[in-house]
Amino acid sequence: MPKRNPDLHGNVPDKAPVALLLIDVINDLEFEGGEILARHAVPMAERVAELKRRAKLARIPVVYVNDNFGRWQSDLGRLLDHMMSDGVRGRILAEKLQPDDDDYFVLKPKHSGFYSTTLDTLLEYLGVQALILTGIAGNSCILFTANDAFMRDYHLFIPSDCVASKTEAANEHALELMREALKADTRPSDELDLEALARGEGISWEE
Repeated sequence: MPKRNPDLHGNVPDKAPVALLLIDVINDLEFEGGEILARHAVPMAERVAELKRRAKLARIPVVYVNDNFGRWQSDLGRLLDHMMSDGVRGRILAEKLQPDDDDYFVLKPKHSGFYSTTLDTLLEYLGVQALILTGIAGNSCILFTANDAFMRDYHLFIPSDCVASKTEAANEHALELMREALKADTRPSDELDLEALARGEGISWEE
């Protein structure tokens, strides 16, 4: 049955078979172990920024899926102000990965980007069949989001160089689990053919 408002009243004009998700990259890293995570997150951010640039050229929608860090009155503006003004170690991430005006933003209360958020609705209206997951942390929020995406039959691309955890061992273990259990494609970001994905090529379970 056709939707009465197929574009969410004009607020979701994009249509694409694939979307790029940036998970918890607007992150102050001000928690126990944050200084260790930062060592891996900063070089990861540079690669995610390049992947985002390429995704924009391919007209792939970009969705920031960010934790509210227990602050139920948070919004994107407040999070960015905190990153840029309060001397936090995660400022460099915000500088490299600051959202553009045409990006989407979903605030999440827990590890998974799908839990108690509007992500399901947004992806449905975008017509998305496959997700490219990037961000922090590979063995936590990326893993939980990937699991929920797999349960919803999304085809998963999780570039191994665009996710970061506190240790390389933990990150690789999570990637291996997502490859084996969730059928995720974890090839590095520079090996992803975004133009082909934007045309819907290579994202069918039947292929």
